[in-house]
This record gives sequence, structure tokens and C-alpha cells, in this order.
Amino acid sequence: MSFQWSALCSALPELCRGALVTVELTLISLVLGTLLGAVLGVVRAFGPRPLGIAVQIYIGLIRGTPMVVQIMFVYFALPALLGLRLSAITSGVLALVVNSSAYLAEIVRGGLLSVPRGLKEAGLAMGLPLYRVVLDIVGPVAFRRMIPALGNQWIIGLKDTSLLIVIGVAELTRTGQEIMAENYRAVEIWTAVALIYLAMISVMTLGIMLLEKRMRMS
Repeated sequence: MSFQWSALCSALPELCRGALVTVELTLISLVLGTLLGAVLGVVRAFGPRPLGIAVQIYIGLIRGTPMVVQIMFVYFALPALLGLRLSAITSGVLALVVNSSAYLAEIVRGGLLSVPRGLKEAGLAMGLPLYRVVLDIVGPVAFRRMIPALGNQWIIGLKDTSLLIVIGVAELTRTGQEIMAENYRAVEIWTAVALIYLAMISVMTLGIMLLEKRMRMS
């Protein structure tokens, strides 16, 4: 079977719209997931023991179940339990945030605990409250060490948006599937989808590399 460039070209506008949805989902879920993960990581590292145990249980539940199951639970089971209806996009973002926050929390915890305890003790000895010690002293040092691991998880988060196909979110993978169902040009469509994902991940990787370089220089 020959490769039909015309099929690829005609599908590109629709695929680009799907890619835009993927980018939006990624940005929203990673910003919220990173913030939540940072809070959970700080609690795991420096919080009261009961809270730390509760966060550890949460992380264990999320990391111990497949992402697809979490998406289906949020979309189908959670509305039934709470008596409300969530849209596919809202459910997808919520599932992505919950999933990414669990992994990011462990990255943050590891980064914070890798900083020599003397920095924390010196900050507390100066009379600073714990949150100021974490934000101003321990946090910046830990963040430099966390960038590679954080970047890897952010890239995984972008790719995880493709799993929202199971609840019908019109992201890039779902868009490609719908186009292929109409023209039956699997080779052309999935080649284009793969290349678009590769382009998005390459841009994200470059951004992470620049951030890491900037943090080393500062």
C-alpha cells in the first residue's frame, strides 16, 4: 500500500486542533498536579506523622492502580457516588491531576530529603518558621536536584493525555482515531499523530533542558 500524502495533508488541520486540546490538557493538569504534588511532598517530608501517613496511603492507592482505571472511576463512578455529573474533559483533567500529583509528591519528598539537614536546622535556628525555611532555603536547593525527575514526569503526563481516549475526550489520539475511521488510512494518520507527539515532547524536553541550565547558572 502506497503512502498517500494527500490523506495526511487533509487530516492535518483536524489533527492540529486535537493537538491543541492535548496541549491545553497537559498545561492545566501539570500545573495543578505539580502544585498538589509539591504540597503532598512537603507534608511527607516535614509534616506531622498522621498527615504523612494519610498522604502515603493516598500515594500508594494512586501508584498501585492503572491510570485507565482511575480515569474510568472519575468519569463513571465518582459522579454516581457524589450525585453529580462531570464532563469528559473535567473528569480527564481531574484524573490526570490526581495521578501526576502522587508521582510528583514522591519526587518532591526525595528532593527535599536529599538536602543536608544542616540547612534546615540553620534556618530554624535563625528563628524562621518552617514554611519560610522550606520556601527560601531548602526548596531552591532541592528544586535544582529535582528538575530531571520532574521533567521526566511532566513528559509522561503529556503522553498520559492520550489515555483520555477511553472517555471520548477529543485530544490528539482520539482525533486520529476518528479520522482513520473515516478514511481508513492508518499508516498516514498514525504516522502524523506520532510525529506531532514527538514534536510536542521535543519542545517540552528543550524547555526542561533550558530550565536545568538556568538553574545551574543561578
